[in-house]
Amino acid sequence: MSTINQKKIFQEMKSLVMIAIAIGIASFGCCAFILSHKIPIGGIAGISSVLFWGTNIPVQVSYFALNLLLLTLAFKVLGWRFCARTIYSVSFFSIYVSVFQPLLEGNTLFANEPFLACVIGGLLLGLGTGIALQYNASTGGSDVVAAMINKHHDVSLGKVILACDLIIITSGYVVLKNWENIIYGYIALFIMSGVVDYVINGMRGSVQFFVVSDKWKEIGNAINNDVHRGCTLIDARGFYTGKELGMLFILARRSEAHGIFRVIDEIDPEAFVSQSAVNGVYGIGFDKMKVGKRKKMIENAAKVDENQ
Repeated sequence: MSTINQKKIFQEMKSLVMIAIAIGIASFGCCAFILSHKIPIGGIAGISSVLFWGTNIPVQVSYFALNLLLLTLAFKVLGWRFCARTIYSVSFFSIYVSVFQPLLEGNTLFANEPFLACVIGGLLLGLGTGIALQYNASTGGSDVVAAMINKHHDVSLGKVILACDLIIITSGYVVLKNWENIIYGYIALFIMSGVVDYVINGMRGSVQFFVVSDKWKEIGNAINNDVHRGCTLIDARGFYTGKELGMLFILARRSEAHGIFRVIDEIDPEAFVSQSAVNGVYGIGFDKMKVGKRKKMIENAAKVDENQ
């Protein structure tokens, strides 16, 4: 087996393990702080919770069945890899719920503190959902709808989930007949949406570096080989000394910033380094520009010109 194949298998196994951990976090938050306090949430999990409170249908059963139906519709848009990983995460969520719910039954955490419960539940759900989305999977429901929209439009995942889930939470009043629980559901939802955006942006966010050093060649080679990021060399000259210098321009993921600083510090602790955050980086190794509509317009215009 080649080294490349081994690396791909290792990365795939790592992704599956991280997805399982993320779903475990989300399902624990749901069972320990949301279901036990009858706080409605969004997505398929929210619909399943309402069905459980109203008809006693097990959450894991309706959750799994509804997600399979939704993923069947999303298959063409998101592709088999996303759908396969989401089925994987949905399966784990169903298993986790079937384990956590009986264990926590009769042992409600923060029994007299529903506000605290909705805050912690929202944090855990958002953290688990955000990590799962980062590894090209989701917990199903609104996440799938958000991923379909985000596939072709540069729209915040958290905002799409928020819009879908507001409707689902409000509909929970039909069963609960209690606006206090609905309001707690809104609070949990806003917290969850904020955490999802923070996790996604925190892991995908990009930074840029300008590095001025006499040892620019050694630093550039180390960043290429150790951090696996490219550098652009810019010829520079010190204004006061008139000395010619090499200045490196580097674009990297925020998670790679520590590695870049480590490399620079090891080679030239006296290097002048400027780091700043950037709103978006598009190209090889970063995000893709989502300009599907514009591209289609150009293609259609070209076809019209050819016909004429």
